[in-house]
Amino acid sequence: MALSARAGASVAGLLSVVVLTACTQAPKAVEPSFPPAAASAPTPVSSSPVAADDWPTYHRDNTRSGLGPAQPAATRLTPAWRARLDGAVYGEPLVVGGRLLAATENDTVYALDPTDGAVLWSRHVGNPVPRSDLPCGDIDPLGITSTMAYDAGSGLVFALAESAGGVHTLYGIDVRTGQIRVHRVAEPPRGDKIAHQQRSALTVLQGRVYIAYGGLDGDCAQYIGSVVSVPVSGSGAVQSYAVPTSREGGIWSPGGGVVLGGRLYYAVGNGESTTGFDGSDTVIALDPALHRTDFFAPATWAQDNENDLDLGSMTPAVAGSALVIAGKRGDAYVLDPTHLGGLGGQRSQTAICKVFGGAAVSGTILFLPCRDGIRSVTLDPASGALRPGWHGPSGARGSPIVAGGAVWVVDYDGGLLYLLDPGTGRVRSKLAIGQSPHFASPTVAAGHGYVGTLTGVVSVTY
Repeated sequence: MALSARAGASVAGLLSVVVLTACTQAPKAVEPSFPPAAASAPTPVSSSPVAADDWPTYHRDNTRSGLGPAQPAATRLTPAWRARLDGAVYGEPLVVGGRLLAATENDTVYALDPTDGAVLWSRHVGNPVPRSDLPCGDIDPLGITSTMAYDAGSGLVFALAESAGGVHTLYGIDVRTGQIRVHRVAEPPRGDKIAHQQRSALTVLQGRVYIAYGGLDGDCAQYIGSVVSVPVSGSGAVQSYAVPTSREGGIWSPGGGVVLGGRLYYAVGNGESTTGFDGSDTVIALDPALHRTDFFAPATWAQDNENDLDLGSMTPAVAGSALVIAGKRGDAYVLDPTHLGGLGGQRSQTAICKVFGGAAVSGTILFLPCRDGIRSVTLDPASGALRPGWHGPSGARGSPIVAGGAVWVVDYDGGLLYLLDPGTGRVRSKLAIGQSPHFASPTVAAGHGYVGTLTGVVSVTY
């Protein structure tokens, strides 16, 4: 089941950016000054290298560690500014080249000034799909849902937009100018295109952009989990992999592909079969050409499929030399990434919690986005066993990160951002930020934190 979204993200009619300054000044409105740009043919652009303070992809790196800068120390959250954009921001904001990049469900990509939220440029790339045109789902409208990814070689940030008719289009946008350089349809290889939702973060690897597809909330219609890759140039052959199931098997957890040892690892959701193994309820390894080279599935895969208790709700986490995956059943599995083990081939299995989202990892300590609140878990590298640690606030169940010596986690229903002590789970600070989409994950760079909300982006200092 693609429990991937929060309903009610309606489009605001008028774009504005409100700057909040320590609660002492009246809000200041800043209007965008750049009109939407039409798609242009791919043209060369100079590269923009990734700086130490940048956050160019989901959880900052392709292992999805969620490790941000260690300094300054994070002790107290203070409001900085709030940008009201033209739709909900489901993907994790990125920071590249002095720009904060965010994409909305109204199919608009923004570059904001990270210090005050002023709009540097915006590009509206399509018309999103209204909920009434979808077979099921809970995002209204449905536009850009996944976290974008930046390619340093081309200087482009890539976004996957869903637009009228259920068309899925990859856009590559120059981060400095906002000009569209790549514009290419990238549909899933099997099933009905409008039944697919692109929720997982994009991944850039070896000159290609990797796009994972799952289904809509409600698991309706004919969708089949898949991964599609497109060259960053926008030209050349499209490659794809589809889960070998008759239906479902969605790849929807927000962290997208995890890169380790030159391979991509994805968690796959429940499939339709409960008799013959159909490649669902798995962690799969794909080579860059999208051939499946390995997989793991729990021995309970048939029951998982029947009862919607699959692994697909969590992005695999890299801890030391191991992969850790949990999911909806509540058991966490430790895997050897060089040999995932096939059916029932885990190194260890431990009852922890039901996990939804992406974990943060610091060494061998994992911070898991559990359904009943964030938890810490420690991996013993020698035995492969997991040792449960502290349990944080019950509402704090967004996808965490670690920065400034603290764990950052969102209570997306309660509209709160927390700083937690990584050793004890004690609350250092919390701040009301407004409701965020399910599985929201913060971004931290240059002394600021950023969170996507149902109305735009909120910034804090710490």
